[in-house]
Amino acid sequence: MGRIKKGTTCSVNPCDGEAVRSVNGPKAKAAGLDVEGNRVYLCKEHYKEYKKGSKKDRQIEKWRHGVA
Repeated sequence: MGRIKKGTTCSVNPCDGEAVRSVNGPKAKAAGLDVEGNRVYLCKEHYKEYKKGSKKDRQIEKWRHGVA
């Protein structure tokens, strides 16, 4: 049983929402979220912001590995 199922809260500083996803901390920070640590937990709204902020980086990674 993982931390998400146990009811972990969002790792973004002013948020107290229930986490739905866990992501790499430095990647979340690069996407513009105010987080600390290597593994961070995001609520639905902050995960959406993370996806928008990291879209370009994810596309470059796909090109790099020949998947597109």
